[in-house]
Amino acid sequence: MSHSTGLPPEAAQLDRETAAQVERLIEAEEGIQNRYSGWLGVFGTAVALAMSLFHLWAAWDIVPTTTLRFVHVGFALVLGFFLFPVAARYRDRFIAWDAVLIAASLYVIWYLINGGDDLLDRYVFPEPMDIVVGWMLVGLVLEATRRTTGPVMPFVAGLFMLYAFFGNYLPAPWTHQGYGADRLIPHLATTLEGIFGTAVDVSATLIILFTIYGSLLSASGAGKFFVDFSFAATGGKAASAGRTVVLSSFLLGGPSGSGVATTVTIGTVAWPMMKRVGYRPDDAGGLLAAGGLGAIISPPVLGAAAFLIAEYLKIGYLDVLKMAAIPTCLYYASLFFMVELDQRRLNQSGVPDITVPVTPVRELLRSGWFHFSSLIAIIAFMAVGYSSTMAVLYAMGVAVLLSFLSKEGALWPMKLIKALADGAVQAVGIAATCAAAGIIVGCITLTGLGLKFSDIAIQAAGGSLLLTAIFTALIVWIVGLAVPVTASYIICAVVAAPALIKLGVPDYAAHMFVFYYAVLSEVSPPTALSPFAAAAITGAGPYRTTLMAWKYTLPAFVLPFVFVTDPEGVALLLSFKPGMGWMDVVWQTVLATVGLAALAAACQGMALRALAVGERLAFTIAGLLLVFPALVEDYLPVPHLIGFALLAGAILLNGRKPMVKALG
Repeated sequence: MSHSTGLPPEAAQLDRETAAQVERLIEAEEGIQNRYSGWLGVFGTAVALAMSLFHLWAAWDIVPTTTLRFVHVGFALVLGFFLFPVAARYRDRFIAWDAVLIAASLYVIWYLINGGDDLLDRYVFPEPMDIVVGWMLVGLVLEATRRTTGPVMPFVAGLFMLYAFFGNYLPAPWTHQGYGADRLIPHLATTLEGIFGTAVDVSATLIILFTIYGSLLSASGAGKFFVDFSFAATGGKAASAGRTVVLSSFLLGGPSGSGVATTVTIGTVAWPMMKRVGYRPDDAGGLLAAGGLGAIISPPVLGAAAFLIAEYLKIGYLDVLKMAAIPTCLYYASLFFMVELDQRRLNQSGVPDITVPVTPVRELLRSGWFHFSSLIAIIAFMAVGYSSTMAVLYAMGVAVLLSFLSKEGALWPMKLIKALADGAVQAVGIAATCAAAGIIVGCITLTGLGLKFSDIAIQAAGGSLLLTAIFTALIVWIVGLAVPVTASYIICAVVAAPALIKLGVPDYAAHMFVFYYAVLSEVSPPTALSPFAAAAITGAGPYRTTLMAWKYTLPAFVLPFVFVTDPEGVALLLSFKPGMGWMDVVWQTVLATVGLAALAAACQGMALRALAVGERLAFTIAGLLLVFPALVEDYLPVPHLIGFALLAGAILLNGRKPMVKALG
C-alpha cells in the first residue's frame, strides 16, 4: 500500500526529519531500495512488470508446480539483488558483484528447471554439481533475505542448518542422527520440502497476486479515499480523531494487509487532530500502531501468513476469512472501547472540541463510492465459487475498470504498468522470507524437531491444555521478537501448533491461535515496526509507544485463548462442533464483547469515571470470567453470570462516585 496520502487542511505535513525517520523504519521492514533512473530504472521496471505478468498468466493458465516455484524464487532473487543494495552506502549504485549474483541466480534457476524430474528423483543420491548448485541457492536466498528484510532471518536459518548438521552432538531430547551436506542440501534445494515448499508455493500462487491487487488499489486512490471518508464520517472534530483512527484502520487495512503502511498513512492525517484534543504522543502512537496491527488480521486480505493457514490446513481461503470475521470485529470493538474511554478521560480533562473543515460524506461517496468494492469484491467472487486465485484476478479487473470513474485515479497504461511493477517489488521481500523460512522448515522436518518440541512442551505443562497454550503463546511471541509475522507463523505452525493439536484442540483453532500471536511481532521490539513508525510521526519514544500499543491491543489478544481452551470457543471462528448452532455463536460473541469492554475499562483505568484500584481489579476479574468461563466452571457455578453480576456492581459503584478528573 502506498505510504502517502492527501491530507485534510488541518493536518500538518511531516517535516523532512520526521519523514526521513519514517522512511528508515519502513525500509527496516521492506529493505533499503535503490532508486535507479535512466536505463537502469527502465530495466528494473521491466523485470518487475515481467514478474507481475508471469504470475497473472500463471493464475489464469496452468503452470507446472515446480516451474512456478522455481521461476518465482528466480524473479525474487534477481529483483532482490538489483533493487536492494548490499549495504546502505552503495544505495542507487549498480555494483559488479550485484551483476555476479544476478547471473548466479539465473544459472541456479536454469539448472533446476533444466534438471526436471531427473533432478528430483536423484536427491537422495545427488551428483556433485547438484550439491554445488544447492549450496549456491541456499547462499543466494539468505543474502537476498538479508538485503530485503535484515540480518535476523538469515541468522536464524543458519542456526537451524547448524542444528541439522551437528544435532548428533546435542543431549537428549534434542539429539538426532546428524546429516551431511549430501543429505541436507538436496533436501533444502531440490525437493518441495525445503526452499520450494509450502511457503514459497503460497507466495507464488496467492500472496503476490494480493500485493499486486493492493498496488492497483493504491494507484487508483483507494487509500486516500478511505482516510478522507473516515475523517468525514466521524464529524471532522478533533475529539473524533481516535474514532477516525479505528475506522480508517479497518477500511484501509482490510484491503492492504500491511501494518506499517496503514500506521504511516493514517498517522500523517490523524496525529495533528489527536494532539489538539489532548492525546499524549506515546498514547497516540500506541493507538496508531494498534490500528495498523488490525490490518494484518482484517479481511479480505489479512497478512501474508493467513494464506499459509489455508495451505497448511488444506482449506479454501474463504474459510480462513470466515474464521477471521468475528475475531476481527471483536478486535476493532475492543479498540473502540479503548478509544471511547480515552474520549471520556479527555472530556473530563476539559479539552475543548474543535471542528475542522472536511469534505462532506455525501460528496465523497458521490465521487468515490466504487472504492468500497475492494472490501467485498474478492469475497463475493469466492462466495459464488471461484478459487482464491481467480477471485483476486477478477477483483483486479474490477478495480482497473472502476478506476476510470475517477479522473485522478484512472489506471491508464503507464500508471497501470507502474502499479503492476510496484506490486511485484512489494512481493520480493515476502518471497525471500518464505524461501528462507523454507530452509528452517526443511531442517525441522528432516530432523523431526517439530515432534520432539511438541512432546517437550506437553511434558513441561504437565499435560495441561491451559499451560500448553500459555507456553505456545510465549514461544510464538519470542520467535516474533526476532522475525516478521510471516516467518514467525511458518516456524511456529510447524513447531508449536502440533502440541495444541495433540491435546485435542482442532487444527484450525490451533493455527488461528498461532497466527494471532505471531501478529504480535508487529508491536514487539526489536521488530516493532508499526509502533516505531508511529513514534517517528508523533515524536514519542519508540519503546514507550510500543508499551502503549500493547495496552491498546491487550484486551483483544487474550481472546485467542478462547479458541483453544473453551470447547465452545470455536464458535467465534464460525466453526461448529456436534450439537452447536448459531445461538452458540451469538452467546459466545456477547460474552466476549462484554468481557472485552470490561478488560478495556480495566486497562484504561476509566469507566463512567476514573477507577480506583479495587474497581480496576473488579473489572479485570469480571472481564476474565466473561471471556474465559470454561476455565473456572469446575470451581465456580455459572461463572459468566458471576461475571455479569460483578461487572454490574462495579459499574454502579463507579457511577455513584463524585466526579473526578482522570489522571493522565
